[in-house]
Amino acid sequence: MNDAEIVDQTIAFVKETLRGAEGGHDWFHIQRVFKNTLLIAKEENVDVLVVSLGALLHDIADAKFHQGDEKIGPKLASSFLTELGVKKKIVNHVVKIIENISFKNNLKKKRGRPFKSNELNVVQDADRLDAIGAIGIARAFNYGGFKNRELYNPEIAPNLKMTKEEYKKSTAPTINHFYEKLLLLKDQMNTDTGKKLAQERHDYMMGFLEQFYKEWNPLSPLANPDVTD
Repeated sequence: MNDAEIVDQTIAFVKETLRGAEGGHDWFHIQRVFKNTLLIAKEENVDVLVVSLGALLHDIADAKFHQGDEKIGPKLASSFLTELGVKKKIVNHVVKIIENISFKNNLKKKRGRPFKSNELNVVQDADRLDAIGAIGIARAFNYGGFKNRELYNPEIAPNLKMTKEEYKKSTAPTINHFYEKLLLLKDQMNTDTGKKLAQERHDYMMGFLEQFYKEWNPLSPLANPDVTD
């Protein structure tokens, strides 16, 4: 089986597995991340098969939809790729990408990231791009509605020093999520292409927030909370 066939088989597997998934973490999310991965990869020295499979399988079983179990996704991806006959070295690399890609797994204060690779950098940037900008805003409110969260509550301040466990258990209003994650991603991009694309999306979110506060209280518009650059 050649690389193109492996990718095609993986696409079919992901589409079927994520059928009926929450709108922000469905096949279309995967497809967008996959396309941005290929875009960013053009400027990076990476194994295209590894980044393709990493992008396609990075959310195959997101822990937030599996009682917080972070082992299901990597196991499912490993099992699928092994049965497909993918080389063990590639399988292991893809699994490492899945284990290290998420924002919450980088909240721990460590001396450097536990696993590093150019391939992880590319897929992580592509995934983070889909969390910001117009699409990121839509996904944030879609998930907030899915979890029945408030849009905004002026009495609940964003938690800017959140631990991984606090992040996983948070039930804060969706607007808080902008300050606790989305507005932070611009400065966490790994690649030059990712940084350039992230800046545009970041600026869009800042404009959205400014308009949001004006509409929230038109008689006395709230100031945009000065919690991020």
